Amino acid sequence: MNWILLVIAGLFEVVFAFCLGKAKEIDTEVKYLWYGGFLVALIISMGLLIKATQSLPIGTAYAVWTGIGAVGTVLIGILVFKEPATFWRIFFITTLISSIIGLKVVSH
Repeated sequence: MNWILLVIAGLFEVVFAFCLGKAKEIDTEVKYLWYGGFLVALIISMGLLIKATQSLPIGTAYAVWTGIGAVGTVLIGILVFKEPATFWRIFFITTLISSIIGLKVVSH
């Protein structure tokens, strides 16, 4: 169950990064709604991370959480914010995904 919470926490990390990206694009007061979304997603993400680390090794949990956030944020950047999808970006995201899976496999 705590692995599921950790994955959800990582997804909320992607949500808070997305909210920051949207707030950066907007020059009106609506950007403060995106900042509010950022804070809500941050609180949820951290709360779930705290819960997951009660039974998972902190080093593994934190690495998986940040890895999910990094991969998700890069993919959001490519798909939503039209950042470049170069060979090397995709290559290194793939190696990061492999590392996250590897940490899950070797953790007890």
